Amino acid sequence: MLGQLNPDSEAMSTCKKARAESTSVVSSDRLSSLPPEIKGDILSRLNVEEAVRTSTLSSTWRDAWTNMPKIFLRDGNFARTKFVTLVDMVLSLHKGTVEKFDISGSKPYHDEFGRWMLMLSRRSPRSIIIELKSGPGYRIPSCLFSIGDLENLHLQNCIISLPRVFQGFKRLTRLRLNNFSSTDMDIQNLVSFCPALRSLRLTYFEGINHLTVQAPKLKLLYVIGDVEINLDAPNLEVALLMHHKAIAPHSDPIALHKESYVKQLLGSLSDIKSFAISGFLLRVSYYYLQHYYGLLFSPD
Repeated sequence: MLGQLNPDSEAMSTCKKARAESTSVVSSDRLSSLPPEIKGDILSRLNVEEAVRTSTLSSTWRDAWTNMPKIFLRDGNFARTKFVTLVDMVLSLHKGTVEKFDISGSKPYHDEFGRWMLMLSRRSPRSIIIELKSGPGYRIPSCLFSIGDLENLHLQNCIISLPRVFQGFKRLTRLRLNNFSSTDMDIQNLVSFCPALRSLRLTYFEGINHLTVQAPKLKLLYVIGDVEINLDAPNLEVALLMHHKAIAPHSDPIALHKESYVKQLLGSLSDIKSFAISGFLLRVSYYYLQHYYGLLFSPD
């Protein structure tokens, strides 16, 4: 009886196998026939090296990685020469729009940096994150300041010198600079020429003694550094200022609160929802706030 059922069983097994293979082919065809921008979006979820390797899958995927809207590059365990080759290839062969470019590394790339930034500027990315930590600061080339569509900029270990023809970042909403050097005027112009700026973070810098922040739409301000601040940000909601200059033991904080510097630093507090200060300014501003605004809080 069981022997008589074997032919039907084998036939059913064959049909299932054929159906599975057919489904696999159809699924493969569907993936291969996706528009280039959809393939690029899928590959953006991989690291760049893995995305480039998909070019060996089939002829339809050969150039799919060149349409990735988001590019993440990490040198990690890469040999320096291999990472340089990878970055050069990605920036030179990319065909689509770059929405986000994010590169970080612990090896020095000063010889290649200018070339990479020039190629990147031609792609007009909306978001740039550069965290190359090794060696002296990377001088940001003027071509990077010509990207008109930039909305987010995060630079670390860099030297900022604005070009004379700098027209500003009209769409920039987030600016974060860490471990950098610049001048009072360059940073003032950089901030004031970004009318849409909503978040500003400046931490661990050199060459800046007087910081003027003119930002009508600024909501968040985060500053760590020994700098005097002139604040003109009527819509500021959150401010964190960490100052490290020492104050003489015999100084009178009550007298210091009369200085215009403290008033300029604090500006209008009518819309601020969260305010934190530390170091020298903590003692000075405590008395200023208490005297002028009747705010009661502990400076500890």
